[in-house]
Amino acid sequence: MEGQEIFVKRIGLKVFLLTYVAVAAYSQEQAPKLLTRAAHCLAVRNMVPSSRATARSFGYFIDADSYPGEKVLYVVNYAAPERSNGFVFTIFLAEQNGHTVFNIQNNATFVLSKNGVHGVTFVDPPLGGGWTQEHLASAIERIEKQPRFRIPTKDFLAADPSIHCESYTDPQH
Repeated sequence: MEGQEIFVKRIGLKVFLLTYVAVAAYSQEQAPKLLTRAAHCLAVRNMVPSSRATARSFGYFIDADSYPGEKVLYVVNYAAPERSNGFVFTIFLAEQNGHTVFNIQNNATFVLSKNGVHGVTFVDPPLGGGWTQEHLASAIERIEKQPRFRIPTKDFLAADPSIHCESYTDPQH
């Protein structure tokens, strides 16, 4: 009889653990539309490295204070879901003719490091010098305190007619 009780308890524990894992996986936050749209612009402007991954890991922070009158979106594309390195982007947001304009103005490659400013070391520094590095490092530090979002590649590669993507790499007219 004692063997049956242990068996039943083990089965009960396994069912509980499987249910917990399923609920945890299902309850993972879906990426905000703003972040998915920014990822789309980064992809169509060839700012994220190509990959066979079915999803990418992103984080973001919205800054409405550093640039008076401007709304800036900082986006981090992590090298892998649990990695502490990746790419950071500065994207200015605006409205134009009923479309949201995502204007990519800077990017850098970084790694989290105890030796760097705000815990960040730039492997491939951004344009703009110390002030820009300070703002990007501060944004990364804030992003690190927030959830990361896994965005399926098919979602951010899908066309979105409600947005317009621009970049400092675009040819000037």
